[in-house]
Amino acid sequence: MLKRTLFAALLASAMAMPAAAQTLKFGLAEDPDALDPTLARTFVSRVVFSALCDKLVDIAPDLSVVPQLATEWSWSADNKALTMKLRPGVTFHDGEKFDAEAVKYNIERHKTMQGSQRRGELSAVTTVDVVDPLTVKINTSAPFAPLLATLTDRAGMMISPKAGAALGDKFATAPVCAGPFKFVERVAQDRIVVEKYDGYWNKANVHFSRIEFRPFIDATVRFANLRSGQLDILERLAATDAAAVQKDKKLKFGSITEIGYYGITINIGKSDKAKSPIGSNAKIREALELSLDRQGINQVVFDGLATPGNQWVAPSNANYAKAVPVPKRDVAKAKQLLKEAGNPNPVVNLVTPTTTDARNIAQVVQAMAKEAGFDVRIQATEFATSLNMADKGDFEAYILAWSGRPDPDGNLYSFHGCKQPLNYSGLCNPALDEVLNDSRLTTDIVQRRKAWESAAKIVLAERPIIYLLHRKWLWAYNAKLTGFKEYPDGLLRFTGMKLS
Repeated sequence: MLKRTLFAALLASAMAMPAAAQTLKFGLAEDPDALDPTLARTFVSRVVFSALCDKLVDIAPDLSVVPQLATEWSWSADNKALTMKLRPGVTFHDGEKFDAEAVKYNIERHKTMQGSQRRGELSAVTTVDVVDPLTVKINTSAPFAPLLATLTDRAGMMISPKAGAALGDKFATAPVCAGPFKFVERVAQDRIVVEKYDGYWNKANVHFSRIEFRPFIDATVRFANLRSGQLDILERLAATDAAAVQKDKKLKFGSITEIGYYGITINIGKSDKAKSPIGSNAKIREALELSLDRQGINQVVFDGLATPGNQWVAPSNANYAKAVPVPKRDVAKAKQLLKEAGNPNPVVNLVTPTTTDARNIAQVVQAMAKEAGFDVRIQATEFATSLNMADKGDFEAYILAWSGRPDPDGNLYSFHGCKQPLNYSGLCNPALDEVLNDSRLTTDIVQRRKAWESAAKIVLAERPIIYLLHRKWLWAYNAKLTGFKEYPDGLLRFTGMKLS
């Protein structure tokens, strides 16, 4: 009887104890750039922001827009004003209240802050009206179809106005948002640590006490750390390791086709380096494209798991311009074009991030282009540094992966519009600007697709970017991790996830 009573007491005591604190150890493919939604450019910063910073709206796995900090929204009759109702009872990590004034502050910060990467995304926004504490109206100069989709990413992330005003351009050193986790520390090239925010509006679905983000540039090293238990999950698994993960009972595998692309950006007007052979001559750019076998790159680098493409969306995407199909490799024609250009053996200095995939793509491009007469010289550079080089135009050609946006405008406008923040090529074509703007003026998808087809014909003739392929996002994670869902933007939603 005593034993039974003692056992019951121990059982009751165990049941009364709180669940053990859980730390999720997350392996990143790079070290993020600035942890400031207004200034950030990298995909990995978006992975970290998924924990730190809620947005006005989010996407579902099918790319439909769903509520987050805004619970409902409606357009005006002329489609020039978006009114949003905000979630009540939300606070930032510093305890400040989230309301319509905070939305106004954030949108205006995105538009006016020096170095803002969101300026182009919100170029059509003119003013923001505070209707009442929980209602905000975003006004545009003309109908702006991509706006709602734009707000599902960094343009829709909300930071604390108090912290933003206090820290200014140093906000990234101690970011304060309204997401499920709050910032603890960052050690460059080593770790970013966040911990659960007890004031979070949906805290019942947050099961980790901490998340430790750790960058491992080499995919093999990243995978080894997962297998040894030093990580619980990693993003951008090497395609060549996918089969090993699927055979390992201690691990699980996730994949989904991205909405972004891998491409080679050519400096054709960004700086004096546009005077290079490839930057100054469209025939040499065409020759480089014709020297490349996209399916061959796919097989060698991605084990056949990617999708070859020549536009900002994949050929399987409903918004792909079928009138401009993927060109086949033609080395003979490439040689002829180089001969016509008066430069049969052009040198191309190719900047590439040091990430495994980018480095491997560069090496395959180098080998393929050599057959046509190109001398491709690879300059491997740390990722954030390579972006700074792109900003300054300190490159001739640059391998860049863009993680993609739900609306094709997010893959297109900022890269090809005159003087837009991500226009690393320096292309400025008034005819292209006109069709890009036309695509934003209507929600009629048929009319938008016509504009995108016109844009494709211009871009693919100028070749400021030679689009190569569309990856699959590949994840590997501890089999004890539950609640994981694949999203085509490549980001995780940490609410609902737990280690069993």
